[in-house]
Amino acid sequence: MKKIQFHWFLLIIFFWAPISCKEKNNPSDKMSVDNIIKTDDAFSALSKSEGMKRAFIEYMDHEGVLLRPRHFPIVGANAIDYLNKANDTAFVLTWSPAGAGMAASGDLGYTYGIYNLEMRDTTMKGTYVSIWKKQKNGKWKFVLDSGNEGVGENKKQAGSND
Repeated sequence: MKKIQFHWFLLIIFFWAPISCKEKNNPSDKMSVDNIIKTDDAFSALSKSEGMKRAFIEYMDHEGVLLRPRHFPIVGANAIDYLNKANDTAFVLTWSPAGAGMAASGDLGYTYGIYNLEMRDTTMKGTYVSIWKKQKNGKWKFVLDSGNEGVGENKKQAGSND
């Protein structure tokens, strides 16, 4: 009887060990997360240099979803229409990812962080999250973008050296 139990024990260990000992910090996973962070940084840089509208249209998946205050989810072509109607000449929107993650499949990931909305004499901060999908060509496009207002507001005063 003990011999049979021991065989079951070995069988369980044989199948369980490769799963439990799987390397958690696979270098290719880190590289994929780094790629999403680099994509998010490039997205922000484009927003700064060419405007929020151009950046969002460039980096949004064709079925992308925008979650915005006082709106139902804005999806796909409707999101493009929403962005095209936006006037982004009176502000500069930038952000910086604070963290990121990747699905085990390697084709979905997320970034989150703090955004800065700069207007004439005011900078408002908030939080954001973007969910990214790897495209067939290997590039990342966001499939969902959302932000929350209210992390802080820094008012610049006229004549201030700050």
